[in-house]
Order: sequence, then C-alpha cells, then structure tokens
Amino acid sequence: VVNWIAFDPEDVQRDMRLFAGKTRQYIFISSASVYQKPPLTPFIREDTPLSNPYWDYSRRKIACEEVLMAAFRSCDFPVTIVRPSLTYDTVIPVAIGSWDDFTIIDRMRQGKPVIVHGDGSSLWTVTHAEDFAKGFLGLLGHSQTIGHAFHITSDEVLTWDQIYRMVAAAAGVEAKIVHVPSDFIVKIARQCGWDWMEGNLLGDKAWSLIFDNSKLKRFVPEYCATIRFEEGIRRTIAWFEEDPERQRIVPANNEFIDTVLNAYEQLR
Repeated sequence: VVNWIAFDPEDVQRDMRLFAGKTRQYIFISSASVYQKPPLTPFIREDTPLSNPYWDYSRRKIACEEVLMAAFRSCDFPVTIVRPSLTYDTVIPVAIGSWDDFTIIDRMRQGKPVIVHGDGSSLWTVTHAEDFAKGFLGLLGHSQTIGHAFHITSDEVLTWDQIYRMVAAAAGVEAKIVHVPSDFIVKIARQCGWDWMEGNLLGDKAWSLIFDNSKLKRFVPEYCATIRFEEGIRRTIAWFEEDPERQRIVPANNEFIDTVLNAYEQLR
C-alpha cells in the first residue's frame, strides 16, 4: 500500500485500521520539508530533527510520521516513510512564478524580470521524477526498509540562480533575475492572501540544503540519479510545447511577481 495523499494524522489512522494485518508494507509519502527549519547545518540526513514552525503542511506530515512510527514500535505496523523534495517532470520547478502552468516560461520569453529569493546563492536540489522512481521502486517490497525513513533526491546541487538560468536557457532566452529577500516576498504575499508562500520559502526553499542519499543507497545499491536538471528541464518544456492547451498562463502569478517587484523597487 502506498498513500500519496495522506496529510493529517486522521488519514493514516484510518489506513492503519484498514490495512493492519492485511499488508506487508505501508509506504507513507511524507515530505523533505519536515526537516528542521532553520537548519543547523545544510547537510540533511534522515536523522536530522523534524521541526518546521513556518509551514503547517510540514507539521501535519510530521504528525503523520509520529503516529505511524508509534504504531510500528507498539504493534509492528509495517511502515516505510518516503520524503521527496522538489520533484518535477511535467511541472516547472521554480520557487516563484509557476508550477503546473507555463507562466514563468512565457514571462521569460517576453523579456520580463523574474524573482529569485535571497541573493540567488542558496543551494538546492531538483529531482526528476524518473530518478525518484528508481529509488522508490527499490523500496517497494523491501522488508528491511520497514520502520525506516528515506529521502530520495538527486545528488546534483545547484544555486537558485543556476536553476532559473537553466530554465531560461531551456526556453531559449536569458533570465532577467531580480533578487528579493525572502522575508520581503513573504510580507507582500501575506498582503496578497498568499499565506502559503511563508511555508514555500521560509519553511523550505529559502535555506541551503544538501541531501545525503547514503542511507537510500545502502538499502537500494543500484540507485543513481542520472538526469541532470539542464536536460530534465528541456524535456519538461518540450512536453508543454507539444500541446498548446498545456501552455496555460496564470494572470495571478504574473500579478504577484509584478506586485513584489514594484514594492521592492520603492525601497531601493
């Protein structure tokens, strides 16, 4: 059993009632955003403390993990926990401006400025779904993973400036990057009703994080992420361009970027 859409303790408690004694493995899809924020070190392992005061989504995932691990310890419920980080295939994995839409690509091609949080030098990892699947499939049915948590990420570490520039290059243009402090972006986001931006940045992408996949590789020795972001994002943009209906522009995303840029310009 794999549950990708459990977000609250009640969800996993229901699953335990349904599947206890009926499944040999229950895989809970958590999130790498559960790791301690602010991080004490950029190097993240599975035993890094779990704490995220900035993002309710992450706290709920932590609560789910705690319920499941308590059941594992008390009654051998066969749980394996998986913590994906920023994973993409048919989405644009930027921090601000797009996700399942084409807005950021259209904006870049029009020569408009895009926002990169902070000074653009913080480190991040972007993982292609095909690479994630290699590690994930290795955990399925693996009895020795019961009672363990794993993150699954690429080993390629990039700055956010590099990520945006690679997105722009794949779109055939150069990115016009404007650096804006994360706290300022969150402040404007709250004024716009985008409260989730606090979790997205301060609870996740604003920090330099380097994921250590050593544990996964001990349990799944064949795991090796091979799709570099420069190649993966080209595939993603090609997928969008195969069908005009996929190239959806979200006006609210453009409006938010412009609002932040205008407000920040007034301070300079």
